[in-house]
Parts: sequence; C-alpha cells; structure tokens
Amino acid sequence: MNKHNTILGQMLDLISRSHFQKQVKKLKTEYGAKGFSSWAQLVTMLYGQISNQHGLRSLEQGMNSQQNCFYHLGITREIRRSTISYANANRDWELFKEVFENLLIEAQSLNIKHGFRFRNKLYSIDSTIIDLCLKLFPWAAFREGKGGVKLTVKLDHQGKIPCFVIMSNAREHDTKGIREVPYETDDVLVFDRGYADYSYFEALCEKKVWFVTRLKKNALIKYGKKREVKEGGEVISDYDITLRSMSKGIQLRKIISRDPETGKKIVLLTNNLKWSSSTVAAVYKDRWQIEVFFKTLKQNLKIKRFYGNSKNAVMTQIWIAMIAYLLFFLLKAKFKSCKMNFTNFISVVKTMLFQRVYLYDWLCGISPPMKPKLPLPNNLEFVW
Repeated sequence: MNKHNTILGQMLDLISRSHFQKQVKKLKTEYGAKGFSSWAQLVTMLYGQISNQHGLRSLEQGMNSQQNCFYHLGITREIRRSTISYANANRDWELFKEVFENLLIEAQSLNIKHGFRFRNKLYSIDSTIIDLCLKLFPWAAFREGKGGVKLTVKLDHQGKIPCFVIMSNAREHDTKGIREVPYETDDVLVFDRGYADYSYFEALCEKKVWFVTRLKKNALIKYGKKREVKEGGEVISDYDITLRSMSKGIQLRKIISRDPETGKKIVLLTNNLKWSSSTVAAVYKDRWQIEVFFKTLKQNLKIKRFYGNSKNAVMTQIWIAMIAYLLFFLLKAKFKSCKMNFTNFISVVKTMLFQRVYLYDWLCGISPPMKPKLPLPNNLEFVW
C-alpha cells in the first residue's frame, strides 16, 4: 500500500481495478454516462457508508471538501448529489455484487479456522428485516401501511464473514429464502426452527449435507435407541428418532441441551449420527455469530436509511455495505497484529478517511517514527 495515500485510498487498494473495469464493460454500467464513472460511484458510496453521512447533500459536501485527494482516489471531477441519485437508481447493482464476490474469494482463500475439530465447512443461515416507509418505498409493501425487505445471509464461520446474501420482500416466508442458498456435500448448515421444512431436510440428506436446527414442538416423533450422555454436562438426553412427516424414514437425532446461562432447555435436531451430542450443542450455540453480525451491520453501516427510494438504489447501498465489511476483514487478516473489532474500526476511521497515515501503523497502534532533526550549522567564526 502507498503510505503517502489517504486511509480511504489505501482501503480501495484492496479492490482490483482491472477486475472492476472488466465488470463495468461486461455489464455496460457506463453506457451513456457523462463523467460520473462507476468507480467514482463506488468510492462515494463507500465513503458514505463508513462516515455515516445522513443524506445526499452531506455526502456531496463531505466528498467535495476533499477535492485535493480526488486524484489518488481515481475521481476526476466534482461530485453532485443529483448525479449520485441518478446513478444509484439506474446503474446495475450487479456490478457491486461482483466486487463483493471477488473480495470474498480472496477472504475465503485465507483458510481461517472456525474453532471446531471437524474439517467440514460450517455456515449459519438467518434473515433480518429492514423496515421501510411504505410511502417512500411502495415496491416493498409488507403489512398494512408498512414496508420492508428481508436480508437472508449465509455466514461463513471461517472468519465470520457473509458469503451469500439475497434480498426479498419481507412478507416472504423464511423457508422460501433458504432454498435459494447454495450448499455443497459435507457442508454443515445451522439455522433456527423458523426454517423447518421437512422436504428441505430430505433434500439436504440426499446431498449428504449436515444440518443442525431446533425441533418444532408439534413434530410427530418415533423414538429409537437412547444414546449415552455425559453426566453433569449441558446435554440432558440424546435419542435416535424418525419424523413421521418425512416420507423416507430418514434417521435423525433429537438432543435436549440446557443453556448454562439461562437454564432453559433447547431441543435440537440433526442428521449427523457421528458427532458427540456436546459437539452438536456447541455447533448450534455458535449460530449466535450471525446474530452478532446483523447487530454489527445495523449499528455501524447504513442499511436502515437509504440515499434513494428505488429497489436498485437499496440493493446498491446494501452491497456496498457488504464490501465495506469485507474490506475491514481483509485489512485485519493482512495486519495480523491488529486487535480492533469492526465497531472500533468504524467509530474511529470515519474521522480519518482523508488523512495521509500509513494504515498498518494506525491499525496496529504503532506510532510513526520520529523524523531525525537536522543538525544546526555551526556559527561562522571570524579569523583575524
């Protein structure tokens, strides 16, 4: 990274400009554009995400106050809010999805461990609803007088990063969204009982995909053998079962575990017959990471208030928020001595985006070296 560039410029160095321009040509996002490039849109919207600008006016003024940094950011002209608004409404959001997926390939290549002994890929699937004003977002009708969109996220526990995101109308049932989430053989999927769908369970078993979820209270169960559990542990019981609602009679496990903090019982369902019951309980407990991710995203990035009212503008802003999250992850992975979490990073970096500080020194808490003082020249002496 160029230590003489701004912090924002150093973050943008993580995005491949050549790949970005290839996607611009492929999607023709600059067809008919007059000066405001796709790259300028990405830089401006990324600045808005990190600095938490409230609207287009403050976004315009904040960027234009730093025009002396535009050259190194790849921007060639002054930013106008009308131009930003038009680009967000009309420029294909698929471009920013491609940027996210390219960064994701680099992030997943780091092979960060998820903390369990098994080598299977571990993913959590969940969704969150973003409330919208129905008058401003009529395309997002949810309930009477209310609008909303649903974000369904597949979180990779190797790094706790989102690896798949889809946006749908908030009224759609969770079971419809989860069917669009891709998976591969030997993957481990963890989700709440709101996604309980017996035909989906059968499809996972056929593909040899492991799942851990909660069992519905009204499930019709046929019990098999009882497995031994460790006395005094969190697991209370472990049974082999079959569900009468599943036509193929697939063998499953019902595990009752106790939450050590609240003391409440949690009834788990899994198709993995080899793991210990304590491992299954720990895997489901780790599903809490996706709840932490949603909380972090909503508190630190702009995915609840939008700069445009069209669906394209909303999708653009959401994907650029995901890009901002991945950029921090890649920075933290690159500078392993960095101890910041995402909340600390965002709360401080928003005030330093245009400062010319070497990013490694700032992230790792290293003070820049002192410049050596030049020795003062000796006073001239007169020789008589």
